[in-house]
Amino acid sequence: MCTVVIDVAELATDGSRGSRLLAVRDEDPQRAWDSLGEWWPERYPGVTGIRDRRAGGAWLAADPSSRRLAVLLNRADVLDLPEDQVLTRGTLALESVAGRSPVAPLRMHGFNLLEVGPDAARVLSWDGESLTETPVPTGVHMIAHDGLDDPATARIARWLPEFRAHAARSDDWDAEWIELLAASAALDPTDDAAIIRDNRPHGYPTQSLLYCLAAVGHSGLDVRQTTLPTPAHWSRADD
Repeated sequence: MCTVVIDVAELATDGSRGSRLLAVRDEDPQRAWDSLGEWWPERYPGVTGIRDRRAGGAWLAADPSSRRLAVLLNRADVLDLPEDQVLTRGTLALESVAGRSPVAPLRMHGFNLLEVGPDAARVLSWDGESLTETPVPTGVHMIAHDGLDDPATARIARWLPEFRAHAARSDDWDAEWIELLAASAALDPTDDAAIIRDNRPHGYPTQSLLYCLAAVGHSGLDVRQTTLPTPAHWSRADD
C-alpha cells in the first residue's frame, strides 16, 4: 500500500516535460531489502534502485543514462493461478527503465507501475485480467493501491489538495514536500488517511519504511532516499 505523489510540469518550448515525485514505500519490516544502489551491474548496468533481497527485484528503479524511473505499487487482483505458478513483480521496474514495459497476459499479482521519463509519465495497471494505461496529465497527482487520483482512497482524498497547493515548481520543492509529509504524519499511522502508514490493522503486515524524492527531465535524473528510523513513524531526524 505504497503512495506516490508526482508533479508533471507544463510542456516546455522544446517539447519536453519534467517530473518531480515523492514515493513512500510500505513493506513488511521483516522482509530484507537494500538501500538505493547499483545492485544489478551485469543485467542492468548503471541502473540504481531499492532492492528486495528475497526476490532480487526492485521497488523503485532509475536509469540516469536514459532518464527513466519506475515505481511499483501493489493492488488487488483476480488472478486465477496457483501460487507456485505466479511470477515475481520485482522485475517490472527494472525492465521498465530498460525500455521494456509489461505486456499482457501476465502471470503476476496486481500492480500499478508508474513509469516516468523526461517527456511523459504514465501508470500501467494490471488486475489479473487486463492491463490498462493511464497517462499522467500535467499537474500534481497521487496514486496508491487503486486508480490515479482515486477519491475513494482516503489518503488521496485527504492530501491531494494539500500537495496541489504546494506544486513542486520551486528550487525548494523537496523541502516543501518533506514538510508536507511531516505534517501528514500528525495522523496516527493506523489512520486510513495516513501517508506514513501502519497497515496491520487493515490486514496487511506492511509499514512505511522509507521515502524517495526524484526529479526526472532532459537535464538529468536525480533520486534520493531517506529511511525512517522506526517503521511507520516520523521524527524530525527524518528531515
